[in-house]
Formats: sequence, structure tokens, C-alpha cells
Amino acid sequence: MNKLSILTRAFSSSSLNAVKTVTVVGGGLMGSGIAQVAAQAGQNVTVVDLKPELLEKAQKSIQQNLTRVAKKVHKDDAAKVEAFVQDAASRIKVSTKVEDGVNADLIIEAIVEKLDVKQELFNKLDLLAPEHTILASNTSSISINAIGAGIKRKDRFGGLHFFNPVPIMRLLEVIKGDHISEQTYQTMMEWGKAVGKTCITCKDTPGFVVNRLLGPYSAEALRMYERGDAKAENIDLAMKLACGYPMGPFELADYTGLDTKKAILGVMFKATGDPVFRPIPVLDRLVEEGKLGRKSGEGFFKYEK
Repeated sequence: MNKLSILTRAFSSSSLNAVKTVTVVGGGLMGSGIAQVAAQAGQNVTVVDLKPELLEKAQKSIQQNLTRVAKKVHKDDAAKVEAFVQDAASRIKVSTKVEDGVNADLIIEAIVEKLDVKQELFNKLDLLAPEHTILASNTSSISINAIGAGIKRKDRFGGLHFFNPVPIMRLLEVIKGDHISEQTYQTMMEWGKAVGKTCITCKDTPGFVVNRLLGPYSAEALRMYERGDAKAENIDLAMKLACGYPMGPFELADYTGLDTKKAILGVMFKATGDPVFRPIPVLDRLVEEGKLGRKSGEGFFKYEK
């Protein structure tokens, strides 16, 4: 992708006529990444999280990532680098109150992967947000229809599944629930393109496209490790060198979070009944011990905080 596309595509896209303000609920890695790409595309963004420390961490992360992007685009022009970073960062504000972010054209949820928690949030947003607001979930595996079961604006609700790290990963899955309107769907597709993503569409099926395929792959890698067939680092190396994957299954699991991995497998097992998604003892044990991957400093590998 052209390095300047992330800066210029938004301004030639019709979606910005519909989406000029974005709220992201959730200040973790996914939420901060979504906020960053929206701000880079010229949109005003509010990041909401109940934890002030997460918002502070998100702001620092966004600032660092914006600087990396600016240096790639503007090379050694320090003035342009600083102007780019300041302009994008100035478009982002944060709050610990969801009420501060409801007056937006698009609200994206990027919180914990639990159905009841997501339902509670969207039921609240449905009551508070203006009628024109589009609501979207960044869920990686939970049914869009189930998440939006209690809201009235089902025609203005869908899935926008980004991939981690959001500023780098080019794909966006746009998930169509049973009741989404064509106008909402087209707006979500155009908005995804405006923030520099290649968009694909999937109906509301367990795991959508990527995780339906990735789930069995990563689960079998974990079982190989559990049986002692091969070490984690060797399995990772095999998939990178033989299959051209940028990350092996254990690097990826540690990066996304072992608690998230466990939650996804649990959702998939419940939704499909496929034994490939059944619980994996080694994964359960690490999560119980608080070894969640990079974010905790240890998972299958150890990391310096």
C-alpha cells in the first residue's frame, strides 16, 4: 500500500460525509489502534475506558505509533513529522465516561470478549446515542446477532473486526448481521477503506473468516506442544520458514493475549461443537496463573516489560 494512502484515502472517500466523528469504547491495544487509524484519516475520535491508567497508556502508545508512521512518510523532515503527529493526536480525546462519547457518527466497541458485557454496553449505547449513530463491535468470534439482540437499531448495527496491531494489519472484516441495512453496510465498508483497510464481507458465522480458519491451526499447534511433539520456538520457526507466516502460532497467541485466545476457542466450541475447539489444558493453566502473554510479561515466552 502506498505510504501516503493512509493520509489521503479518507479525503476522497464518500464515507466521511457520513462518518466524521468516531468513538472507540475500550482503551486496550485494539481500541487504541482503531482510534489511531481513524485520527490519521482526519476524523475526530473519543476513546472511552473505565480505567484512567489504560487511557494514559493508550495515549502514549498512539503518540509513539504516530511518530513511526510520520517518519516513514516524511523521512527526515522533522517539521512535517511533528506537524503530522500533532495534527492526528489533537483529534483524539479520552474519557472514563461512555456518555462523553455517545454523540458520534460511529461507535466501535473493543472491550472484553464476553457476550453479556458487550450486550450490556450496546443496550446502553442504543438508548444514549443519536438515532443516526452506527454501532459496531470489534468482536473476533461472538455472534453479531447475539450481541445486538437487545437493541432497537438492528439496521444500524454490524461488526468491524480489526486485526492486531491495527495500524499495521491491512484487513478489516465487515460482518453483516441479519438485520443490517444496505446503507449501513455500505457506510461501514467505505469507512473501512477511508482508514486505509482492505475490507472483506462475511455473514454472521462463528469465527467469521479468519478465526474460523486460524482457530484449528493454533489449537493443533498448542496440542503438539502439550504432547511434547516439539518446542514452542521450533513450531513457530517451522511455520515462519516453511509457510511464510510473519509470526508463529505461539508468538501470535502471546501477542493477542492467552486469555483472548482461550475466550475465542470457548466461543467457537460452544457455537460449533467441533472438538478441534475443545479446551486445551496447557492454555487454561497459563491463563489461571496470570501468564497472558506480552501484556503480562510472560506467556509461552518471557518478555521484558
